[in-house]
Amino acid sequence: MRVIVTVGSLWICACALAAELHPIVEVESGYFFGATTGGKWIKAAPAGKSVTSGTTYRIYSLTEQLEETKGSKPAALEDVCPDTLSVSLSAKPKGGVIAVAAPWNALLRKSRVADATQQIYIDAVRDFLKGRGIKEPKVKIKRALRVDLDGDGEDEVLLSATNYFGAEDEEVPSSSPPGSYSVVLLRRVVNGKLKAQVVAGEIHPDAKHFDAPNYYDVTAVLDLDGDGKLEVIVHSG
Repeated sequence: MRVIVTVGSLWICACALAAELHPIVEVESGYFFGATTGGKWIKAAPAGKSVTSGTTYRIYSLTEQLEETKGSKPAALEDVCPDTLSVSLSAKPKGGVIAVAAPWNALLRKSRVADATQQIYIDAVRDFLKGRGIKEPKVKIKRALRVDLDGDGEDEVLLSATNYFGAEDEEVPSSSPPGSYSVVLLRRVVNGKLKAQVVAGEIHPDAKHFDAPNYYDVTAVLDLDGDGKLEVIVHSG
């Protein structure tokens, strides 16, 4: 399993460029992640030098392939962050999350939205949080997705759970209350047993003051490098 977080840089990268790049862009912000080539990850800065204006991207939502669009050459956001590259897309369809310039269908296997109130999922999150030091977790699951990540015919489950004890699910305070958390968990069979492991997130058994906690959620599950396996794309903010 690979993870891409839409704040910061790619978690896995390569240092050498190859002839054909497949750039990746966040639709809403235009944030340029970088690119893949030959199954390798290329960081944004070197990849951006080789991506041309007029590149064609396919846009994907969490569960659907949407329309195609054209993108500009990646450029620095000088007024905001000169080290961050952005691509201007000619179209941003509603629900679009990730744009990929590649000949393959990145939505190789569709995620299916499951009932997040199922007791089996609530128990999985509760047990995980207890194991991380929260004695009496108040479980709030925003999203449950079933998807075959590696193509072996067996579904994994991705659970997005957040509780900062605010009025809104995505309300994030400036300080972390005791027992608060925001995590994306992967629930799958390991050595014949169901286990939950953290994909991304943070857990706060004790109160932390002015630590600026984050919110985490799965926004897409796509094959970004054409290897037949799906990457999990997590948004944090």
